[in-house]
Amino acid sequence: MASLLRNFWATPRFALNQDYKPQCIAQIRCLASRDSTLLSSDTVRVNGVPSIEEREKVIPIDDVENGHLSSSIKEKSKEDIHDKLEPLWDDGYGTQTVKDFLEIGSDIIKPDGGPPRWFTPISAGPPLKDSPLLLFLPGMDGTGLGLVLHEKALGKVFQVWCLHIPVYDRTPFDELAEYVEETVRMRHASSPNKPIYLVGDSFGGCLALAVAARNPKIDLVLILANPATSFGRMPLQPLLPLLKSLPDEFHVTVPYLLSFIMGDPMKMAMVNIDSMLPPRQIIQHLSDNLTAFLAHLSGVADIIPKATLLWKLKLLRSASSYSNSRLHAVNAEVLVLASGKDNVLPSANEAQRLASSLRNCKVRYFKDNGHAILLEDGINLLSIIKGTSKYRHSKRHDYVMDFLPPSMSEFKKAVQDFRWYLNFTCSVMLSTMENGKIIRGLAGVPCEGPVLLVGYHMLMGLEVIPLVEQYLRQKKILLRGIAHPTLFTQLIESETNESSIFDMLRLYGATPVTASNFFKLLATKSHVLLYPGGAREALHRKGEEYKVIWPDQPEFIRMAARFGATIVPFGVVGEDDIAQLVLDYDDLKKIPILSDQIRRDNELVARMGVTVRTGMTGEVANQTLYLPGLLPKVPGRFYYLFGKPIHTKGRQDLLKDREKAKELYLHIKSEVQNSMNYLLKKREEDPYRSVIDRTTYRAFSATFDDVPTFDY
Repeated sequence: MASLLRNFWATPRFALNQDYKPQCIAQIRCLASRDSTLLSSDTVRVNGVPSIEEREKVIPIDDVENGHLSSSIKEKSKEDIHDKLEPLWDDGYGTQTVKDFLEIGSDIIKPDGGPPRWFTPISAGPPLKDSPLLLFLPGMDGTGLGLVLHEKALGKVFQVWCLHIPVYDRTPFDELAEYVEETVRMRHASSPNKPIYLVGDSFGGCLALAVAARNPKIDLVLILANPATSFGRMPLQPLLPLLKSLPDEFHVTVPYLLSFIMGDPMKMAMVNIDSMLPPRQIIQHLSDNLTAFLAHLSGVADIIPKATLLWKLKLLRSASSYSNSRLHAVNAEVLVLASGKDNVLPSANEAQRLASSLRNCKVRYFKDNGHAILLEDGINLLSIIKGTSKYRHSKRHDYVMDFLPPSMSEFKKAVQDFRWYLNFTCSVMLSTMENGKIIRGLAGVPCEGPVLLVGYHMLMGLEVIPLVEQYLRQKKILLRGIAHPTLFTQLIESETNESSIFDMLRLYGATPVTASNFFKLLATKSHVLLYPGGAREALHRKGEEYKVIWPDQPEFIRMAARFGATIVPFGVVGEDDIAQLVLDYDDLKKIPILSDQIRRDNELVARMGVTVRTGMTGEVANQTLYLPGLLPKVPGRFYYLFGKPIHTKGRQDLLKDREKAKELYLHIKSEVQNSMNYLLKKREEDPYRSVIDRTTYRAFSATFDDVPTFDY
């Protein structure tokens, strides 16, 4: 196997893949027989980046399968390349762990005398049609395997190329930067309108910044995981000279020390463990993973031998100096991932420095993670990219056309993160069939799009999370919510820069309210969630509970009719069963400090050009943004009623006759109000309206999902 790998890396006939087209892929599979060990030979670059015109050559390589050698060529057919992903798609997160990193690393570090090169893991692909290129720039290990946890997910939506720097390679930093730059320019020349992603891990972060500074006119998106630009302020600087004098026979202890300094072994071992399992099973799986992890840890000494470690430290110093001196020249879009428990670098402070030094930089802070953040549990790189609206196919992000639906692992994480809220509200979903019969569940809501759900916006939008969760769970369809544009600006960024509910909303398809976005959602036959009452309804005053506050104009009717959308009016109640509104806008205006803050915030929103329903009059135009004062209650229950579907297909009269459109608009508005009136009356008959009664029922009878409700 070792000789096979050496031949694989050294053979000059394997060229970098220029275009991700259907072709034969030669495989190498380690004896462990894991997908993560598959590397495509035609994506390994050996003797420089070939020109676009150079013909790619691929030859069969013996495949090791179940301990036996056999000739194997895998054909990537056109059918493997899809146009889109379906909701709850399998992103493979948790199927590969740090153990795979160590196992593969021990195989590919064998010296072959070759230069740095690119490779694409077989598990990373094939991507969606027209997917952008993602170049992974590794940290000190140089293996290029740092995306092992993420390569399956990223490979669905990116062309993933990973940079491998051989253990005994001594290429200076400026030459490494030139090599990556050559690849970037080549791909930019072939696809000038597509962004190129550079994911830099630690040392790779310096490399990404250097390339961006040298190419300010190329559309680059940089994702920097604990970048080593702060190497000069490294807490371990006083100990570095001791490494040079450390006897060679003691270098074998360095990997065990590094494992506790660079990352949290517990978080690394938890990657493939379902946190919803019983505690005993979690402990057993964790013990097994830690044992396997420690057994492979000694291999790090081979990945970073003493001479290489000393060289890499010199390389880090020059990389940090080079990139820091050129920050002013970086025009790229930058996302910095910073760890709060990074024992190698002061990454949290460095992220703030970069945010203030770079033109277009956003930070996401992970307080419980260590330096090797991409190898730790709870970090899904694709989820972060999606949640920060960084995924795009062209020069500007399109909230509709660039959207990627949540995967099954993302759905499970969201349910886990909000499980207490979902359990406490224990939502009752009722829908109306075509014959007018009310049933429990969402069977009455059509599956074929476009579908427009139009309803009441409860206080602070408390109903959105249970609604989207149940819709996705029951119908396997994602609701695309039309949201206030402020949720997509820097105004909602927290001071701590941690992931927030707003990242989750973007991850689950929230879209800024514009006519263009509404048009594209209906044109793509989406299921759209629309609240005509907007912020005014969600931030209503005392005494306005369950009052429909809509504009006079039939805003959405004609657009829905143009695409033949099915409109489903719905009502929802339960806000008064979970919280009491104690300070509304009228109350806050009477408190000088808070009143001034609300005024300044809304003036800032106006200066940023974030406007909705300009020129309108009446209550619905009064969309002042503020945070009301709420007093929590012992949780009651949420109730949703989806009315009888209203079909607009073939209704040309709605396009031509404004009076007909307004008549339908008022009918839908009354249906929403009637649904709430029905729910307010019927919930009084629910024996399990209180969380106490539901908890008792659950303890003796069933889960929360099975808790009965009133007769309907």
